[in-house]
Amino acid sequence: MFSYWEQKNFFNYDLIVIGSGFTGLSTAIHFKKKHPKASVLVLEKGVFPTGASTKNAGFACFGSLTEILDDFWSMNQDEVIALVERRFKGLQQIRKTFGDSTLRYKHRHGFELLEEENVKAAEQIGDVNKILKKVFGKEVFSLVKKPEKLGFSDRVKLVVENQFEGELDPGAYLGALWDMAAEEGIRVLTGVSVVEVRKDEGIVIAENSSKNRVFEFMANKVAICTNAFAKKLWPESELEPGRGLILMSKQLDFKFPWKGSFHMDKGFVYFREIDGRLLLGGARNKDFEKEKSLEFETNPKIKAHLERLAREVIFPNRDFEWEMEWTGIMAFGPKKSPLIQSIGQKTAVAVRLGGMGVALGWQVGKELSQLLSKM
Repeated sequence: MFSYWEQKNFFNYDLIVIGSGFTGLSTAIHFKKKHPKASVLVLEKGVFPTGASTKNAGFACFGSLTEILDDFWSMNQDEVIALVERRFKGLQQIRKTFGDSTLRYKHRHGFELLEEENVKAAEQIGDVNKILKKVFGKEVFSLVKKPEKLGFSDRVKLVVENQFEGELDPGAYLGALWDMAAEEGIRVLTGVSVVEVRKDEGIVIAENSSKNRVFEFMANKVAICTNAFAKKLWPESELEPGRGLILMSKQLDFKFPWKGSFHMDKGFVYFREIDGRLLLGGARNKDFEKEKSLEFETNPKIKAHLERLAREVIFPNRDFEWEMEWTGIMAFGPKKSPLIQSIGQKTAVAVRLGGMGVALGWQVGKELSQLLSKM
């Protein structure tokens, strides 16, 4: 049973946001700033955001050369430009809002390793730069003049540099969002798993982590920001989960011959240096079907592939050991652009960030808050 005081103070809100990742907290903050007197609650089933917000690699990126070229097969030129621009401006906005020091942002550029099968992509650098110049005002991609100095194996034929990308600390970013949410008077309740949303009534049914107590919340508006997990609350959606594995080495006893954030294989593989360690992740394209999972488990096939890349390509003839591994779960769909829409009289969603939550979460949250304000 709940007390009179609990029932009076903790179950009714102007807005309930489901999911406390980058998108969920951004939605709550933007809504509260626009409606200062509104009561806002964020519900999260984990201690930390469950999906990928604090489980990603910390890349402040918007798309590698081969990834952008690949997009032209499924999108027209205007759509590709709009997608890249949205990601890039999203990164600019969070840097301006929170500051590089707070985000622990390092502007060490982005790079892509081209092996033999992708080397022809370099021939299109000029065309891609021309297409993107309206967004950046300068050339985005260029070839590294002496890639052999970076220490990669001879499987790497060319290295493409992107002067507009960098790296940040996802935990520091989340901490900044926590601080801002607290300043705005937003309540964040963790350990509460939402099992049902009555989309036209604004009723949110949840249970505690032990599944022995049920909570019924009421709100004038509900925002679902659980990305891949949104399908449990919105089963008719076309969302597909995409699990990503990350490996982290022990601190290395040799100096890194390179700096920056690196991609391989059309953006599916990524690695960087962090605190003297190698962070390496991705490769879900090596087992797409099994990686369409909501389970936080390690796929042995993908782990083995990443380990081979580390020893054969990234650090050939070097000895090092792995210290930890983890997985994050992203959401994908028929299109790469984020999905922001109402799905009931009192409910709207912001999902399908396609692994670009760092770049997109803040702006997507703003757009969702604007939609909610009109409902």
